[in-house]
Amino acid sequence: MSVRTHPTPPAHRTTDSPAAPYAWAAGRLCLGWIFVWAFLDKLLGLDKPAPSGWLDGTSPSKGFLSHVEGPFKGMFHSMAGQTWVDASYMFGLAGLGVALTLGIGLRIAAAGGTILLAMLWAASLPLETNPFMDEHWIYAALLIAVAFANAGDAVGLGRPWSRTSLVRRFPFLR
Repeated sequence: MSVRTHPTPPAHRTTDSPAAPYAWAAGRLCLGWIFVWAFLDKLLGLDKPAPSGWLDGTSPSKGFLSHVEGPFKGMFHSMAGQTWVDASYMFGLAGLGVALTLGIGLRIAAAGGTILLAMLWAASLPLETNPFMDEHWIYAALLIAVAFANAGDAVGLGRPWSRTSLVRRFPFLR
């Protein structure tokens, strides 16, 4: 009869480092700023000299989606400038930015953000420099990683948020 033994864990793993939660938090905050800035830019038209934000009546989706090429051109062109698309896009950007910045709701942010990023990736086809990979998938991977790493607990409100009765009742809100 043979006895099964488990391999001895390494003496030190990089994920055991006391700095690891802060590295995940830094990634979370950087990604959060990307979404906060995108929201503010689309809301206020910060990248244009003339008033051109959503508050000025400019559609945040029309300019981008009406110029899409590639396999999903028809679908994205029909969505360009639609009120529900503009509202969904802006809500998504704001929600992701707030969740990542505060470190709360990271599981929902990871799921919703990955869907948003997959749509933005599809609208960017064909890619110019790589047949598949671009920053949208990198951001999605980071979103998922910070959710699994509970990256809101360090330099964020993740711990107190996870102790609320709402999150204890609905753990997917963590």
